[in-house]
Amino acid sequence: MFCFAGFVLDPDRAALHGPDGSAIKLRPKAFELLKFLVANNRRAVTKRELMEAVWPGIHVGEDSLFQCIREIRSALGDTQRHMIKLVSGRGYVLTAEVSTKQESANPQSPASDTPITDAPATYPVVRRHRSGSPKALALGGAALFCMLAVVFGLAVSSPGFGDISGTSQPVIEVLPIVDTAGDAQSAALAQSIAAEMINGLTKIDGIRLIVPKEREPAASAKPISSRSNGAGFLLQGELQRSPQAWIFRTRFINASSGAIESAAQVKLDAGEPDRQRLASRLAAGAGYELAIRLNKSGQTDNDPRAGAANVAIQQASASINQTTHERFATARSILEKYLAEQPDNVDLQIALAALHLRGIQLAWYDPAESRTAENDARSLLEHALKARPNFIPVLGTYCRFLTVTNQFAESLVACARALSLNPWDGMALFHLGLTQIQLGRFEDGLATFKQADRFDTPDVSRWTWLLGAGFADLLLNRNENAVGWLQRSIAITPGTGRTHMLLAAAYQRLGRPAEAKQTLATAMQLRPGSTAVNIVLPSLNASPTYLEASEKISRTLIEIGLPAGGDEQKPVGKGQ
Repeated sequence: MFCFAGFVLDPDRAALHGPDGSAIKLRPKAFELLKFLVANNRRAVTKRELMEAVWPGIHVGEDSLFQCIREIRSALGDTQRHMIKLVSGRGYVLTAEVSTKQESANPQSPASDTPITDAPATYPVVRRHRSGSPKALALGGAALFCMLAVVFGLAVSSPGFGDISGTSQPVIEVLPIVDTAGDAQSAALAQSIAAEMINGLTKIDGIRLIVPKEREPAASAKPISSRSNGAGFLLQGELQRSPQAWIFRTRFINASSGAIESAAQVKLDAGEPDRQRLASRLAAGAGYELAIRLNKSGQTDNDPRAGAANVAIQQASASINQTTHERFATARSILEKYLAEQPDNVDLQIALAALHLRGIQLAWYDPAESRTAENDARSLLEHALKARPNFIPVLGTYCRFLTVTNQFAESLVACARALSLNPWDGMALFHLGLTQIQLGRFEDGLATFKQADRFDTPDVSRWTWLLGAGFADLLLNRNENAVGWLQRSIAITPGTGRTHMLLAAAYQRLGRPAEAKQTLATAMQLRPGSTAVNIVLPSLNASPTYLEASEKISRTLIEIGLPAGGDEQKPVGKGQ
C-alpha cells in the first residue's frame, strides 16, 4: 500500500482512505490516474503518458484527463494545487513524499472484499517496458503491481456492472482458446484472438480478470468442478476453420453451477488476408456481445408492463426503417403514448430521445420544434442517467446526444465512459471520432474511425464509421482515400444522401467531374431540397480549423451544382 500526506492508497482493493481512515470514493479512471501519479511521485509525468496509461488504445481528448485531475484534487482537498502540480509544458507531478507498507496479517481496513491477490503470480502477463525514474522503480513490488493493474486491468474496481454473482465485481477467468485445426496458422490466429480478447476485457470497468499462463495449452485447463482460484465465471473459446470461413465460438459459464450464461459465434471469410484484422474482428464480435451481457445483468426492468414497452419500441423502430417523415411521426406517436403510461421506463426514454436526435439530424423539425426536441431529449436522458448511470444504451445515447448538439467537451467524456463498459462499441467510437473532427483533430478522428472499422461491431452501424473515415480523409484533402471509405459505406447503406455528397466532392477534387455530377444527382434524389445551408452542421463550439476545411468541401459541392441556398457558405457534416 502507498502512503502519502496522511492518505493510504490500496491498489489491491482499489481503495483510497483519508487521514481519518474514512473511505474516499473516486471514479475508476480517476483512481487509475492517481495510482500512476503515486507510483511516479516527484516526477513530472507527461499528459500523453497519463492518457496512455489510463485510456490505453482509446483516443480521448485532454478534457477527460482534466476532469480526472479535478476529481482527484477535490478528493485530496488539494484546493491550492500544491499536492498535484501542473508543470508548464511537461505535465503533472505528485509532490507528496510516498512510502510503501505491507498489509498486516489481520487488516482493519474497512475494505474487506479482497480480490484475487495471487492472480499475477499464478497467471503471469506479458511485461510491458515503460520508462520511469529510478525512484519510481525503487517503489518495489507494490508499485509494480499497481502499474500492472493500471496497464493490464488485473484488479479493476467500478460500479459499472450489475450483481450477477453475488458480488458487484464479477471475477472472470479467461481460458486458453481451443484450436480444433491444430496447424501452425490456426494456432497463431488463436493466440492473436486471445491477446485481442484479453486486451479488450482489461479495458472494461467493473470486472476482474484471471488470464491464462503464457503458452498454456488449452488441453491443460482444469475441469470446471475442480477450479479453486475464486473465479465466478469462465470464458471458453473455440476456433474452427472450414474451407469458406473461420468460426470463433465463446461460452460464458457460471463456474459454480456450470450453467452457460451466454454464448456467441462469429464467422468471417477464410480468405481475409490480414490476419491481425481477422483476429481483431473475431475477438470483437464475441467481446461486444459479452460486454452487453455483463452490463445487462442487474439492469432489467421488473415492471410487468416492460414487455409491452419493448414491443412498442420494436414497432417504432420498424416505422422509421424507411426514414420518411410520415413514418418518423408514427414512431414518435407510438413512443410518446407508451411513455405517458410508463414515465419511468428507461428503455422508452432512450428510444424517444434517440428518435428526437434522428429528427434533429435529418432536419425533420423546424427550428422551434428542433429546440423543443433537443430539450426533451436532454430531459429524457438525464432521467435515464439518474436511474441507470452505468447502462450502456443510456451512455451510448447520451454520447450521441452531446455530439449532435455540439457539446464537445462533455461528449469526449461521455463517449469514453461508454467505451469503458464496451470497448468494442463502434457507435460510441463513431461519435467520439465526430467530436474529434469538429474540434479540428482530424488525424485523431480518422484513427478512431479506423479502430471502429478494425472491430466492425455492431454490424448494423458499420456504414457510419466508414462515412466518418471518408469525411476525415476529405477534410485532410486525401481524396483518393476518401473515395475508398465512402464507396464502402454506400455499398452497405446506399440510401444516405450525405455520403453521396461527400463522395461527389472527392470525385471533383480528383478531376472526375462526370462521376461527381452523377453522384451529386443521386444525393439530391435521396435528399431533395438540399442546399449548402440546410445540410450543414451547427457551427457552435466547432474549431476554426474544422470550419475552414469543411467550408472548402461546401465550395466544391457548389461548384458541381449544389444550390447555395443563401449568401453564407457553410460546411457539410454528419447524418443521412
